[in-house]
Amino acid sequence: MAEEKRGFFKGLLDKFTADTSATEAEEKAVNAEIAEPKEKTGFFDRLKQGLTKTHESIVGRIDSLLLGQKQIDADVLEELEEILITADIGVKTTVELIRTLEQRLKRNELKDGNALKAALKQEITNRLVQVESGLDIIAAKPFVILVIGVNGVGKTTTIGKLAAQYRLAGKKVLLAAGDTFRAAAAEQLEIWGERVGAEVVRHKEGADPSAVAFDACKAALARGCDVLLIDTAGRLHTKVNLMEEMKKIRRVIEREIPGAPHETLLVLDAATGQNAISQASLFKEAAQVTGLILTKLDGTAKGGIVVAVSHEFSLPVRYIGVGEGVEDLREFEPQEFVDAIF
Repeated sequence: MAEEKRGFFKGLLDKFTADTSATEAEEKAVNAEIAEPKEKTGFFDRLKQGLTKTHESIVGRIDSLLLGQKQIDADVLEELEEILITADIGVKTTVELIRTLEQRLKRNELKDGNALKAALKQEITNRLVQVESGLDIIAAKPFVILVIGVNGVGKTTTIGKLAAQYRLAGKKVLLAAGDTFRAAAAEQLEIWGERVGAEVVRHKEGADPSAVAFDACKAALARGCDVLLIDTAGRLHTKVNLMEEMKKIRRVIEREIPGAPHETLLVLDAATGQNAISQASLFKEAAQVTGLILTKLDGTAKGGIVVAVSHEFSLPVRYIGVGEGVEDLREFEPQEFVDAIF
């Protein structure tokens, strides 16, 4: 498997000299992300390193709070509540966590700081596990994934990384450049498609996104593709327009491929903290979101937003991004994530 992976990325690197109409900056950006993996530490170690600031904003402050505390009482929990809220775990989720810890305190389960941290860790893990569900891309053919999110969250790059991983798994992948309002998005997607060996369906700038989705569905069926990844515009214009545009795209997809889209993934930038909550609220209503991808977790102190957005909207986190490389986008494992924070 390791040799197969090296061979795949070597094949990608061999294509780096191919001509392309994209800008030099876009070329360099994609090349950097898709370059052959170097020897690295294990993913869990990289995850811990990426979540260092989140660890400090949660566990570091909790340790400071507990320093010198002989017993856990209501005052400690009140200060813990402030720590969790300011660490972007969110008001709704934090209030529920504190209420649960108060019940444990009444049952005399929180005898010291270690017991409190263990209980908090367990409660956070439970909330992530409750909504966890696997993404089964072999459940349909083509398996259609609609990818949504505002500009700047790393949506198009995430699609490219997913395509690379699915290609590595031997899947035939088709990409649809549905973000017709930003020419660079389509060009970037074409670079990814060329590098990973996935064809791209695109129209001219300003075209109707649903028309791109229509052609992509037709092409995916005709070419026997395993996975169809559809990019969408990231404009946060009026809520009504967003909802109508998303509804139209979904109608077209479902008409051409009954039951599709099989997954609607909302990409969120973890570094934006509470802004991710408002984005999730808007898009969940407009686009029937079924799963989340949290990017840019490396280096942010706002990693608690993963817990907040997943729990508040009862949505599973499908993938997390902890770096720029293709291999740094990984399937989300709740226990692993919480272990890395604590």
